[in-house]
Amino acid sequence: MKIHSENEWSSLKEVIVGNVFDDMSFNVDMSFKLFFQDSAQWGYTIGAKHKVPIRQKLIDELTEDINGFVETLENEGVNVHRPRVLSKVVKIKTEHWETELFPALNVRDQSIIFGETILETPPMQRNRYFENELLKDIYYNAYQDGAKWIQMPKASLSDLSLKMNNEMMIDGAQFVRFGKNIIVNISNNSHKLALDWIINEFPQYNFHVIKSLVDNHLDSYIVPLCEGVLLLRDKEFLKQIPQFLKDWKIIYPPKPSKNQFPEYEKEDPILTSAFIDMNVLSIDGNKIICNSLFPELAELLYEEGFDPIPVQHRHRRIFAGGFHCFTLDLLRIT
Repeated sequence: MKIHSENEWSSLKEVIVGNVFDDMSFNVDMSFKLFFQDSAQWGYTIGAKHKVPIRQKLIDELTEDINGFVETLENEGVNVHRPRVLSKVVKIKTEHWETELFPALNVRDQSIIFGETILETPPMQRNRYFENELLKDIYYNAYQDGAKWIQMPKASLSDLSLKMNNEMMIDGAQFVRFGKNIIVNISNNSHKLALDWIINEFPQYNFHVIKSLVDNHLDSYIVPLCEGVLLLRDKEFLKQIPQFLKDWKIIYPPKPSKNQFPEYEKEDPILTSAFIDMNVLSIDGNKIICNSLFPELAELLYEEGFDPIPVQHRHRRIFAGGFHCFTLDLLRIT
């Protein structure tokens, strides 16, 4: 399997789409709280080792929606790869902490594709520490067909490391690729250490730092739809986009409403902002997969000359990801 991907909009040919487990839960430890501190206010009232199970109904409905997403991609001629799914809960234990492995669902987070190179990034959450083990079969396939495959140094994720921000930690979804120009959100010293390592390894790219636009991920803030057109959350962020985007057309999504989202029980974790439906996936710079539960965005994309493909995704706020998060594009052809 050949890989090549340097932007978010060229014609998509090979992609990984994430999976879920039948038995899933959130371990609300220090790493989880720090990562979701913007959204998961409920987490601050929960003990450091509290386990929050995910209701089976939500898992089943997410599985149904992902299968519909995969079918849509395949109907558009995209070859879809899936991570391994474990049949039982796998416990992880190091000298500093213990947790349970989370599925490779938001596969955008733990890797970046730079051209023909797979770069595995150092996780910021303990339950994702060995997540890419579930992708190894796919990565070996690409490696044996000529891809370069690199893994960054992993942090210990000890309590002290998390407090001090003195080890490399960064997610792939903190980067937005525009060919040789790449935007990256840097919010703490751990991010900076990781970016310094990446700059040293990939001198052929120009990295444009945005400082603390958000705690971590950018793909519900800055979303390139095609060459020259950018979906931006709000006009207030205009001053933070780099100079090379100043000539691009900027469009703004409709304001989200409560009607977009299901009603949840008190114990259900809400992990994203209501802007999660900005998390669209461009198939070829014209066809854009977007959430059918936010028809206002599909209408806007159509008015702007795109071909929106609405697909149902109900529980994106629970599982902290949209269509862009759930995918890692391996091959895009310009």
